[in-house]
Amino acid sequence: MWFSFWRSRDRFSLDELRYLTNQLQKVQIVNDVNKDFVIEALRSIAELLTYGDQHDSSFFEFFMEKQVMGEFVRILNISRTVTVSLQLLQTISILIQNLRREHAIYYMFSNEHVNYLITYSFDFRNEELLSYYISFLRAISGKLNKNTISLLVKTQDEEVVSFPLYVEAIRFAFHEESMVRTAVRAITLNVYHVGDEFVNKFIASAPQSDYFSNLVSFFRDQCINLSKLFSERPKNPCSESVSAILAKVDEIEDNLYYFSDVISAGIPVVGSLITDNILQLLILPLLFPALQIDADSNLKIGAVTSLYLLCCILRIVKIKDLANTIAAALLYPLETFAANSEVKINGYVSGNNCTNESEEPLVDSVTLVNAGKLCVDIPNKPTSSQVHPGGIIAERDFSCSHLSLRETLLSYVTDGDDARALGSLSVLATLLQTKELDESMLDGIGILPQRKQHKKLLLQALVGEGSGDEQLFSFESGSARDSFSSELDGYLKKLKEQYGVFIGGAAASPRIHRNQVLDALVKLLCRSDISAEILWDGGWLLRQLLPYSEAEFKSHHLKLLKDSYRNCRSALVQETKGIWVDLLITVLCDQWKKCKRAIEASSPRKEPKCILLPFQKLNSEDIPAESSFTAGERMSELVKVFVLLHQLQIFSLGRALTEQPPIQPQIDIPEISRARAAGLDVSGPKPGTEVKFVHALPCRIAFERGKERHFHFLAVSVGTLGWVLLAEELPLKQNYGIVRVAAPLAGTNPRIDDKHARWLHLRIRPSTLPFLDAPKSGTPGETRIKSLVDGRWTLAFRDDESCKTALSMILEEINLQNMEVERRLKPVLDLEL
Repeated sequence: MWFSFWRSRDRFSLDELRYLTNQLQKVQIVNDVNKDFVIEALRSIAELLTYGDQHDSSFFEFFMEKQVMGEFVRILNISRTVTVSLQLLQTISILIQNLRREHAIYYMFSNEHVNYLITYSFDFRNEELLSYYISFLRAISGKLNKNTISLLVKTQDEEVVSFPLYVEAIRFAFHEESMVRTAVRAITLNVYHVGDEFVNKFIASAPQSDYFSNLVSFFRDQCINLSKLFSERPKNPCSESVSAILAKVDEIEDNLYYFSDVISAGIPVVGSLITDNILQLLILPLLFPALQIDADSNLKIGAVTSLYLLCCILRIVKIKDLANTIAAALLYPLETFAANSEVKINGYVSGNNCTNESEEPLVDSVTLVNAGKLCVDIPNKPTSSQVHPGGIIAERDFSCSHLSLRETLLSYVTDGDDARALGSLSVLATLLQTKELDESMLDGIGILPQRKQHKKLLLQALVGEGSGDEQLFSFESGSARDSFSSELDGYLKKLKEQYGVFIGGAAASPRIHRNQVLDALVKLLCRSDISAEILWDGGWLLRQLLPYSEAEFKSHHLKLLKDSYRNCRSALVQETKGIWVDLLITVLCDQWKKCKRAIEASSPRKEPKCILLPFQKLNSEDIPAESSFTAGERMSELVKVFVLLHQLQIFSLGRALTEQPPIQPQIDIPEISRARAAGLDVSGPKPGTEVKFVHALPCRIAFERGKERHFHFLAVSVGTLGWVLLAEELPLKQNYGIVRVAAPLAGTNPRIDDKHARWLHLRIRPSTLPFLDAPKSGTPGETRIKSLVDGRWTLAFRDDESCKTALSMILEEINLQNMEVERRLKPVLDLEL
């Protein structure tokens, strides 16, 4: 029978389709003998029907007349081989995907054949079969609309009681294979976006609604795995650990984008289910308590991972209730959530005493009243709507774990390490950028921008709410307090009634909270133990809160910033005599533009994953402390901090930032100079350049053992640049030579040998810093910067006097170079000018 299949016939004809169908109807069992024919027949039928859908409607009419879908089901039932099942699923998937005529899709979905195939007991231990089955489900979901979906559900009393496509798909929602999980999510989204009221009700009812809690539980497990990877990274700081973290980050963010897509489908009950589950299963019991957990506690998520996750959730899952509930919860004491999580928080022991067992204790204050004290409100009575006047202040011992969550974030800003400080700043910046968050909530946690405050009070004055003048020029107008309190009260009530979280007293006034935030940011900018990149993030946030001028700053803020600026300026002056003086102006101009863009940007520069993978510094055990690389990194960090503080000083004075720093222009080479005498121009020497031997001194040097070479040595400076040169004498041109080696003059650290007075030792550093040339698009933590070792030259001169002359030449040129750098930097160093 199957040999006749290969006889000559018009391939794309109705006769061919009729022949194939007849041959299939004759098959009584599918085994190893005839499976190849059956597989080829199924494949050819799919090809013919696709062709007929586009060219001849009689093909599909024949398909319906002969009930070929029923034949497909019969073939599946009599098949004894998995390859036929694979081909059958692929055939029907191809048909569903490629049929364009609406009535054809209606026929395919009718007669319960598709539902039968969906619920058929395939052996999914075969991974290939599972892949084809999921593709089959996805093809069906791609054709869903309000008309076709009714053909795939069963109803009773106008309610959907069965929907095999959805129910069978979510069985594989948490399969170990990521491709399967991705396909299932695409299927569910196709279902949600149909917008059928009865199907939506079915999806949101038990037991189907368990899918959303299971989804969040699966997401929670991924978060725990990420925290484990992050905590293990210091023990295994290799590229594989970074790649593992980045892969897990991608999975987590994909999950959150899926949540966002589900919510955007517009099913209100589903949005509420996701919100409730994220709060109840992840944020309240794990993320909030993690913000002040001991390093050796048994909580499954660490503080840094918690900060990252909060940022991602707020950025991606755009639900108003979720954002405002998180913001309201920041006003609660940390111990409120610790009680629910059943873990020891920051060494807290039941009773009245507080102990701190953390390896990195949080010290100092957020609002500096006295050392170790924090300004907080004293609640008059335990009601969530009570607002206290700013004059009622008590001092709370900072060492106890009674701080609110927002105060804990601020403590990380002022005293945390790089990761915690960056994480806390990112959370505050994300809250500020979250459009779903009510302005009154921003005001309550102290991060409502000043321009929005003015706008809000001006609108209240225009509509006649209280005294316009009083509201416009006072932070604490009655209407403003009432508005904040009513908004806050609603979310505090929700936290209490829905999530069982209680608060014993009211929040302080927005003005006090705002002052705490400003105090924390100013203190951050005065820290010397934090990365300059993180200080820039703090500068951005401060710029958002105070967009105008000096009038917005408190006097003690200005004093602290000015003192820090003066210290930084003094350190920068020292760099004009440093190892990298020739690159100082270049780095400063480059960082000036970057910093201006950063603090004037409409949104933060960094993605949340930078919290987990901060940019690595070059300092390591492999690089000596006296290395030029260490000095270069220190110079670069210093310039970044100086530029930030300088721009904030300009901002506080109400001036506009210029595109370039105020640097003096370069001058021509003086007539009386070694560079001019050697015949050099402003571009400087390069290997192969011809120079005149006016001040050059003969010397010997061996770059390889046993291979000594003769050169003429010369040190020259041209403006802010300088070089030490080794030139070979031209045999046919007396007193002239060709530059063979040119190295930077700065950082040479010349020294005459203690035992050999004719030997001069020089350190030769690279001409540039590797991190200045690092690729801009690199992912934090991924790019490894190649470090180079400083070179060492030992020059042997003819006599002691020549060696001393060479030393004096180097020192004189270095001094000229340093003086030129200092001259050009004078305007930027003298802010008053």
